[in-house]
Amino acid sequence: MADPIVTIRNLTKLYRQGEIDVTALNNVSLDIAAAEFLALMGPSGSGKSTLLHIIAGVDRPTSGECLVQGVDVTKLNESQLADWRNQNVGFIFQTFNLIPVLTAAENVELPLLLTQLNRSQRRQQVATALELVGLSDRAKHLPRQLSGGQEQRVAIARALVTDPRLIVADEPTGNLDSHSAQEVLGVLQALRKDAGKTIILVTHDPKAAAFGTRQIHLEKGELTN
Repeated sequence: MADPIVTIRNLTKLYRQGEIDVTALNNVSLDIAAAEFLALMGPSGSGKSTLLHIIAGVDRPTSGECLVQGVDVTKLNESQLADWRNQNVGFIFQTFNLIPVLTAAENVELPLLLTQLNRSQRRQQVATALELVGLSDRAKHLPRQLSGGQEQRVAIARALVTDPRLIVADEPTGNLDSHSAQEVLGVLQALRKDAGKTIILVTHDPKAAAFGTRQIHLEKGELTN
């Protein structure tokens, strides 16, 4: 694999539950190529979301390395991690996490408020992000005026607006009907093809995973393929 964007070596994550150590990830090693659409599959409790959260810098492993664009995120302190996440990773979740009193454009703009961009620059990037997900005509709509699929596309635009190379999506179609799910997955697929984004999708749905360029399976914290 040429120039992986993510390099994981011997990654282990243990959780303490009472007197017992529970293994969420057990010695996982993995490379993810730039502009790949990787589907992480496995049953509930398999460790797929834990792996995604470590790659995205929102959780820390017990041991092992996780390099993203050459940076070992396991070695960054909390302040460094926060800055790194805002610059390098876009997040999409099962729940849309939109603020009800803000318009679609205002929701998308939120990550940019942490940057040095001026108002005009922020508006331009918001317009570009909404155009990429096909919602330019919904910029002034509130979340309650949008369908579930449109709300998730707003969430994708918010993830895109800082122009990260890596987008992580944790069960992004879990709350959507079949048609809306297909739309959202098609947007993610187009972002990989047309914008060169690297997509990491956590899902238990084979139909969703089929949109990816590669599928890997986790079982009890270990890769099975």
